Amino acid sequence: MNWVGNNLDLIAQLTVVHLRQSLIALVVGFVISIPLGWVAWRYRLVRSSVITITGLLYTIPSLALLILVPVVTGWYSIVSETNLVVALAIYAVAILVRAVADGLDSVDAGVRQASTAIGYGSFRRFVAVDFPLAGPVVLAGLRVASASTIALATVGILVGIQNIGYLFTNGLQRRIIPEVFAGVIAVVVLALVIDLLLVVAGRLLMPWTRGAKTVSRQGNRTLVKA
Repeated sequence: MNWVGNNLDLIAQLTVVHLRQSLIALVVGFVISIPLGWVAWRYRLVRSSVITITGLLYTIPSLALLILVPVVTGWYSIVSETNLVVALAIYAVAILVRAVADGLDSVDAGVRQASTAIGYGSFRRFVAVDFPLAGPVVLAGLRVASASTIALATVGILVGIQNIGYLFTNGLQRRIIPEVFAGVIAVVVLALVIDLLLVVAGRLLMPWTRGAKTVSRQGNRTLVKA
């Protein structure tokens, strides 16, 4: 494990780059998914088409996507960081559109009617009522998307985009197994840290979910005693 101790600065540098690429892609994917998920929820006739088409994006092989998008569009180079971010955002959209649509489906119709009755317009109701109450379901999808994005980002090294994936390819080429293990551990730790931060953020931004869980647990205890 001497290699790890002697290259902590390299591991840290690649981890920071990897984190930046993943977070930008996740944010972009999330922002795009909100209107698409709303359309899928609001207009039942196109729900199946929107969710199916966006879901199929996840079936595109990552290496092929990294090559095809810049070649077809001509907007940026294959080896640019933008290429990786766009590809990762596409995969995030594939996961998050369904999460947003399902989250909006989970909102109680009575709550919507009550907010409308007190004068909330469609946009204000979405921002103040629908989307916050859909938060737990959306957060679950976001957690899945974050883990997927962080893992998939390593593929970028195959087209020359530097991140933690460098530790895999360089370690295999030079037969330095500790370097490969360091890359695996770095990806896992990064995914766990981001997941933990999302859970904490969810509890801070959606405090009502804690109350619901407490009531549920109390109800379960009552049923057991009965």
